[in-house]
Amino acid sequence: MLRGLRVTDGVTVAVTDHAVERFRQRVGSRHGGLDVRPEIAGRASSAWAAGRASDEPPPGASEAAVRGSVYVRDLVDRGVIFVCRHDRAAGELLVVTLWEDDRYGPPRVDKRFTDALKSDDAALVDPGRRWRERRDRE
Repeated sequence: MLRGLRVTDGVTVAVTDHAVERFRQRVGSRHGGLDVRPEIAGRASSAWAAGRASDEPPPGASEAAVRGSVYVRDLVDRGVIFVCRHDRAAGELLVVTLWEDDRYGPPRVDKRFTDALKSDDAALVDPGRRWRERRDRE
């Protein structure tokens, strides 16, 4: 339990691109969606509401990663921990990345599938392409 915070308070959840990529690589979608951002946000929100947040890092976390992080353990896959930043004043939770307990073994999604996703994902191949195309049209 976080010190001085009722984790049952509602939060708005945002998800970084890095967290999306890690989720796609390590866990995979249970709903088969290409965009896993809503699934991550929903799972982090449900776990937060269930009081599964802690400021104690998982074993093996680096000292630099620990400062200011909040760890929210998933309700669906108990070995998955969402590493978040919490803005208490705004009531916002930012999922930065995810962590998996070592006891669960190798990634659940085979590397050949995640490598195939990378070549199709234009945002990963050329992150500035969409912006340049929009700029050039104007």
